Amino acid sequence: MFNKVLVPLDGSELAAKVLPSVAELATTFKSQVTLIHVCYTGATGEATPGVMAAAPAAEKKACEVFLSKAGKELEGKGVTVNHVCLEGSPAREIIAYADKNNYELIAMATHGKGEVAWVLGSTAERVVSHATVPVLLIRVMEFKPPLLKEEFFM
Repeated sequence: MFNKVLVPLDGSELAAKVLPSVAELATTFKSQVTLIHVCYTGATGEATPGVMAAAPAAEKKACEVFLSKAGKELEGKGVTVNHVCLEGSPAREIIAYADKNNYELIAMATHGKGEVAWVLGSTAERVVSHATVPVLLIRVMEFKPPLLKEEFFM
């Protein structure tokens, strides 16, 4: 059913909280998991010459180390794990990679609306809105949100 699962991670501990759920899903369906990190390249302005050339290589190395460490948890549970580091707009690159490589599911963490401190929330919303494959959002939160009042349900 879900032979290939793509798991976007942004480098935060909160995003990595999706991994136990992904491990359970992958062992149940015997899925191959690919961890993906997209380095946002939307910065503007001029960089110091040499810094611009060194930054992508350093970022890619840091990305590979991070994803390799994240993958160890899944590999320890018998899951086949690959990882890929890309540059660009996160939602756009995640969707394009899933389409191009025939993924059957994108599984990612979300905290829900209202938390401006974490960019993945808006990325998750864009992925859900534009992906052509199913998207599984795992809500991971550090706090319990207040219940909605009855007037919101009328």
